[in-house]
Amino acid sequence: MDEHTGDRGAVMGPEPDPGELIVGRDAELARLFRAVDSVSADPVLMLVGDMGTGKSALLEHAVHRAEAGGARVLRAEGSESESSLAFSALHQLLRPVPAEVDALPGRQRAALQEALGEGAATPGPDLMLVGIAVLSLLSGLGDHHPVLVVLDDAQWLDRASLDALSFVARRLEGEPVTMLIGARGGDHLPGFDRHVPMLTLGSLDKAAADHLLDLQPKSPTGHTRSRILDQAGGNPLALLELASTASAQDTAAGLPSAGPLRLTDHLERIFAARLNSLPASTTRVLLLLAAMDSPDSAIAVSAGLPRAEDAAWLPAEQAGLVRRTGRDVRFRHPLVRSAVYHAASLAARREAHLALAEMLRDEPDRRAWHLAAACPHPDAAASAELERTAGRARRRGGHAAAAQALQRAAELAPQREDSARLLVEAAAAAVFTGDIAWVEELVAAARARTDDATLLASAAVQAGRLAVLTVRHTVVFSRLADDAEQLAVSQPAAGLDLVAGAAVVRFYSGEDTQRHRIQDVLRRLPEKASHAGLRTWVRAVSDPFDDRAQLIRLLPQLATDAEARPERLTAVGIMAWLLDETPQAVRAFDEAFDRWELQGALPEGLGGAVAWAYLERGRWDQAREACARTIAVGRAAGLDHAVACAATVDATVLAFQGDASSARARAEDALVLIDPLESRSVFVYARRALGAAAVAEGAYETAYGELRMVFTVDGAPVHYHASYPALADLAAAAVRCGRREEAVAIVERSASALADNASPRLRALISRARGLLADPDDAEPHFRAALADPVLEYWPFERAQTLLDLAEWLRRRRRIAEARAPLTQALEIFRRLGARPWIERARAESRAAGLDVTDAAPDALAELSPQQQQIIRLAARGLTNREIGEKLFLSPRTVSSHLYRSFPKLGITARSQLRDLIEGALVTAGHQE
Repeated sequence: MDEHTGDRGAVMGPEPDPGELIVGRDAELARLFRAVDSVSADPVLMLVGDMGTGKSALLEHAVHRAEAGGARVLRAEGSESESSLAFSALHQLLRPVPAEVDALPGRQRAALQEALGEGAATPGPDLMLVGIAVLSLLSGLGDHHPVLVVLDDAQWLDRASLDALSFVARRLEGEPVTMLIGARGGDHLPGFDRHVPMLTLGSLDKAAADHLLDLQPKSPTGHTRSRILDQAGGNPLALLELASTASAQDTAAGLPSAGPLRLTDHLERIFAARLNSLPASTTRVLLLLAAMDSPDSAIAVSAGLPRAEDAAWLPAEQAGLVRRTGRDVRFRHPLVRSAVYHAASLAARREAHLALAEMLRDEPDRRAWHLAAACPHPDAAASAELERTAGRARRRGGHAAAAQALQRAAELAPQREDSARLLVEAAAAAVFTGDIAWVEELVAAARARTDDATLLASAAVQAGRLAVLTVRHTVVFSRLADDAEQLAVSQPAAGLDLVAGAAVVRFYSGEDTQRHRIQDVLRRLPEKASHAGLRTWVRAVSDPFDDRAQLIRLLPQLATDAEARPERLTAVGIMAWLLDETPQAVRAFDEAFDRWELQGALPEGLGGAVAWAYLERGRWDQAREACARTIAVGRAAGLDHAVACAATVDATVLAFQGDASSARARAEDALVLIDPLESRSVFVYARRALGAAAVAEGAYETAYGELRMVFTVDGAPVHYHASYPALADLAAAAVRCGRREEAVAIVERSASALADNASPRLRALISRARGLLADPDDAEPHFRAALADPVLEYWPFERAQTLLDLAEWLRRRRRIAEARAPLTQALEIFRRLGARPWIERARAESRAAGLDVTDAAPDALAELSPQQQQIIRLAARGLTNREIGEKLFLSPRTVSSHLYRSFPKLGITARSQLRDLIEGALVTAGHQE
């Protein structure tokens, strides 16, 4: 790999010789060495610090350590200009391994090549599949030798690459891959901030700073030394460069004057002063290199810059401005690049950019940015070039790059209306980055440039689409409702879009006053046939129990109208789930996903409904797959609320499967991400998951405490939709910890509130709760009512719980023969689902009823972790390790490791035995309707 030079301030001399001493960083260097020697528990480590603190120097030493140990090193270095080019860092990282990219499975290879601009034109790559492709590639490289991934100046990596690499970083546990990241302190690094351990480089202490100066060829002394120490402030690069300047001048007068200048300004002046003595030919190539600012040597050569061996570079190297290593010429530090660029006149910079644009005709995106940089005034042609660049970026999934290009195109557009249009398009692209502040900035700029009602409405819709997914529910709801009200007459379609978003916020927040506001705004909007679907959405989301029967009658026609529109099918599925029509919801989701490979760019509003529907239907593997995708996308986009929503569903599945500790961790993570008064839905889901985890461990007092929080002090539901499904579990826990009377009041209050609008599912749950809470002589009719409707088979876990409750009641009434049938049914369902705690409870009850419950083969699955169960079920369906990895967002190596550990527990030795072992139990669960 090429040598990188970034932040080398702590190295004694100009060359990154691994034998050189690094002063004052012993602990940090030891920490990096532990990481590359694979003795660290953390596969990812971020090195953060200000400019000149020595990040690149430390990374360089870590690279040499890794290479000496036989590791394969892949590197990418961020740069300001490259940050606007989608997947440029990923392209740089993977350039040395084209054969490995070609060897990836077809779907992964196609997605990765499309992201890198090398594949056939498609609507855009699946961004999650891009991440899986990179993970598979790195894991495959690790089959032969350890792999070290080094990302330097990561604050300048393009957003699309960061999203893919942060996806990979969270899945490196157990892989022979280490990722080291160098980034500026204080800079936001999407996808990495909360989940990666950080090693912070501060200033050198006085002893270390003195020692570093002592080791210089001409160590400064006296007043000069004091001034250097004072001005450098412990920054290693500043110490070296100020000492070098003082040595060259042989006087303290050569140092920058003390004063308010930032340290970076001092250093830039030092570097800029060295330009004065250089030949004109050297100054010209330095400016070209500074204007291009690409760390990729192949790009530099294609841009027509002289090769590293050219004599034009020698004076710059002797002046300490550049470093030549092999085929590469690099600035010694980003501040050198900045000094070279800003020391040139505006005319010279414009000439450099035009020259580069001419040289880069085969690189249209880079060419467009250079043309833009050469424009001192609005320019329609340059604006159009950038608009085309944005189109290419969007097709490759580079939404941040597209938004940046469109924003700059708007600045260059001569006409205000064109500028406003481009800004709205930029906002639409920026929505997919999750950066709400950026979207709002773009929307505000568009509003300042136009009075066009259509554009303004579009701008409001774009801002609202992302705002819905943030945690600021109260503020966002007010803004969406206000904007919808203003647009009700002039732009009713846009107004209805905003109300639809407001309804989603109402669901998340659970605030009842918002329902009344939605109804008021909806009445002001004219009713049109074309708006029927969206109006139904608003009604179903904001109040699914208001005239539920009429809403259900509308679903079949909405599903028919949506047949060719997967995104509309998904909306129909969400509405069906809200109305407790889970079978119809799952059918809609299945059909939508058959027609539409999700792009994963942004979680849609109420996307958690997909996972909940699969969970309720008994398809727990698919529920967890949906959660994994939403969590991955939400984290990459910085959308904490989307992550929290998915985490609560995942926590619930884990609790049902018996992994109580993991369930608690997921639920508590979700609670940390939200304000319970702003996000009542997530609060309730998290408490339900924590209650289920406690039940799984037999801690019924704890379970009751968690589930009691799903209802207010006076027994009303905390959330108008999410609280009701907890009624039966609340009753079950109450009976076991002596809270029967309080639970009765809550159940009856909810039953009265729902009245005739309760779904068959909720009626069954209320009947089960009443059976549990009733006097023993009065319980049977309630249990029978809870099982009476055949449609309840579509909620298998809830049905099995009721069957078990009935069987326990029958056995305690000494009706043992009658208890055996429901016990057998319940045990079969629990086994099929992999609900380990309930399997054990049903087996114990079955033995007490005289049933032979010798462990069947599928029961061995209960000894596996939930993730291992998922992998086993998919392997039993014939999926390869790579295919399983794509579904579960794991590397093939991780899948293989889980299978290896699972086979002995299952009593098998070959993959071919899986299907026979669990056919009729696990496979049936995966396909049951």
